[in-house]
Amino acid sequence: MDSSWQHPEIYDAVERALGEDIGSGDITTRLTVKEGRLARGKFYARDEMVLAGIELLPLIFECRGGVDKLELKAASGHRCYDGEMIAEVEGLASTLLECERTALNFMQRLSGVATLASQFAAEVAHTKCKVLDTRKTTPGLRRLEKLAAAAGGVTNHRMGLFDAVLIKNNHIAAAGGVRQALEASLPHGVSVEIEVRTRAELDEALASGATKLLLDNLTPAEAREWIDYIAGRASCEISGGVTLSTVRAYAEAGADFVSSGAITHSAVSKDLNFRLELL
Repeated sequence: MDSSWQHPEIYDAVERALGEDIGSGDITTRLTVKEGRLARGKFYARDEMVLAGIELLPLIFECRGGVDKLELKAASGHRCYDGEMIAEVEGLASTLLECERTALNFMQRLSGVATLASQFAAEVAHTKCKVLDTRKTTPGLRRLEKLAAAAGGVTNHRMGLFDAVLIKNNHIAAAGGVRQALEASLPHGVSVEIEVRTRAELDEALASGATKLLLDNLTPAEAREWIDYIAGRASCEISGGVTLSTVRAYAEAGADFVSSGAITHSAVSKDLNFRLELL
């Protein structure tokens, strides 16, 4: 995945978010703030967190104009303490007020993802296992949420349906079986992973040339038994109900990878705020 915060999809997300909030204009600021008034604004972490999304601030303020100075004092992946100032901006008070909520919304959401990702990564420390994110992301914000997950220390899995082959149970049903799905996919020279749910499917997958297996909805004890049986003939990813409380057990069972949708779909936004003062 392109790891740049400058990707066109991100510019589009920022523009849509600003348009959603500002619409035809910030009427409160227009009525209460003198035109041309200058101000300084400071962003603060109000919680311990792994920061993500601060690189969006230049894009956000650039879209509205009227900013003379912007200083980022940290980067995505930085571990913040409560009360730490992470950015400072100077310019038109109207611009600062218009952009405040959009900037906070992005950073709070993405820092929540990064913080939860860091907790998953910490749980598998000193094992061979890597934690993967998934496609269970907020529609339209996948690239941003995956950047945040990476900032927290997990590994990005496929960006979408277009950049890797992952044969799930419904693909197997539609193809007519495990063997048929693999025979149709393997000759094309792309990375192919296949989900297996029974020992019969596992044996059929290995006999058909599978080298990457997705083991779904197993307990840690079952995962260990299956991985021992596979005995290195294929790499193993564990998915389905993987939580912070169980991820270490799956890693210790010998999994090469564990994936958890919770990293993006269940992350809780972190608390940041913005304080403005006149110049």
